[in-house]
Amino acid sequence: MSTPRSDYLLSQLDVLESESIHMMREVAAEFERPVLLFSGGKDSIVMLALAERAYWPARIPFPVMHVDTEVLEFRDRRVAEAGARLIIASVQESIDSGRVAEETGRWASRNRLQTTTLLDAVEENRFDAVFGGARRDEEKARAKERMFSFRDEFGQWDPKNQRPELWNLYNTRIRRGEHIRVFPLSNWTELDVWHYIWREKLEIPSIYFAHQRQVFEREGILLADGPYLARSDDEPVFEATVRYRTVGDMTCTGAVESTAATVPEVITEIMATRITERGQTRADDRTSEAAMEDRKREGYF
Repeated sequence: MSTPRSDYLLSQLDVLESESIHMMREVAAEFERPVLLFSGGKDSIVMLALAERAYWPARIPFPVMHVDTEVLEFRDRRVAEAGARLIIASVQESIDSGRVAEETGRWASRNRLQTTTLLDAVEENRFDAVFGGARRDEEKARAKERMFSFRDEFGQWDPKNQRPELWNLYNTRIRRGEHIRVFPLSNWTELDVWHYIWREKLEIPSIYFAHQRQVFEREGILLADGPYLARSDDEPVFEATVRYRTVGDMTCTGAVESTAATVPEVITEIMATRITERGQTRADDRTSEAAMEDRKREGYF
């Protein structure tokens, strides 16, 4: 008697999608006040699309929160299409209220200020689970993090205080004031994200495609010329054809020279690179060997 053979095989993207949807449904079942962070970048776009699929035909059962930085028009339109409630956490309001002090000088960056804005919003709205689009392949500190990452009452992360995640079972128990950061894309790569965008025909901001922009070079990174960056005399502005591999604050997020104007062209470009998007374009990760881990200990994503 022959053994029955199953021809039902899942692709790599299907496996990753299934894992992410499972995590999202677990959060909705286990937590009272979850929220999904949405930056308007490629990872959060995929995450919002997964949330729509996870709960369809019902609406997404938690709000979407944006710590305002870039792609604001795209953010408003995409969240409205998803029928989700939008919460905006403003870095500028944190500065104006005296909660944080804006940095000055050549190396000034607003990126670190986002941590206080985020933690204040989590506390104010009493969120107990916060979805983020971080992936393990981005940076070595993120590679240490579990899919359900515990944060104490100060929003801090301790890499030595990680909970086991055997057999895809997640420990969601927390006390008042604590919360869990949830990373549904942990096992995805940058290439997986772009393949999913192509397969699902997801709309993404034009900043990800090649365009003409006024830039200057600082330590090998092409930064956009703008009012928030203090440029030295030895950093001349020039026009280049560039695109962005990641969306973030303009004070620390660089562009890459590129002619990729379509998703397939971006995919081809990424297949040839050996540097992660953060490694190539994020100036704030170069301040020290443990820059990302130090920020995560303070509450950063």
